[in-house]
Amino acid sequence: MTIRPLHDHVVVEPTFAKKAVTKGGILLPDTAQEKPLEGKVVAVGSGYRGKNGRLTSLSVKAGDRVVYAKWSGSEVKVAQKDYLILKESDILGVVEGDGKVSVRAKSEAAGNTAAAHDHDHIHDSGCCDD
Repeated sequence: MTIRPLHDHVVVEPTFAKKAVTKGGILLPDTAQEKPLEGKVVAVGSGYRGKNGRLTSLSVKAGDRVVYAKWSGSEVKVAQKDYLILKESDILGVVEGDGKVSVRAKSEAAGNTAAAHDHDHIHDSGCCDD
């Protein structure tokens, strides 16, 4: 059994980490792990119709490795396999090459910048370029 997405929808197979281990060496169960933000495109829809009525094809294709928004799409299970169906607009980018991708929310990234400074104070005094 297969699934064929309609219009501008894309079927993605999420890439799950093999074993999630904290820096302290604690093994995290599947239920405690973050939702994956990367996956492999399995199928794409025919495209979407613009205001002029023309069919516009999608920018991604089957086999592409993509990064998508954290809470996007709908989870489905087909033939005992987990997939995510999302709109092409929820895909943030296509990963090219074999490198490891690390995705984190903007708030997480902002929280780490204060730790990078060698002094602590409120960064509104103009002493730093923040």
